[in-house]
Amino acid sequence: MQITRLAGPEVMDVVDLPDTVPGDGEQLFYISSSGVNSADTHHQVSRD
Repeated sequence: MQITRLAGPEVMDVVDLPDTVPGDGEQLFYISSSGVNSADTHHQVSRD
């Protein structure tokens, strides 16, 4: 789920991203499932 601008839940988009390559000292975790709850649709931080 990606939010690219401030607005209501209609700006939440499901996107495909390229595979991540971990750097030195980093570890990559694969997430098989996740969720978005009602609070996520209302909580957006302004970057003003």
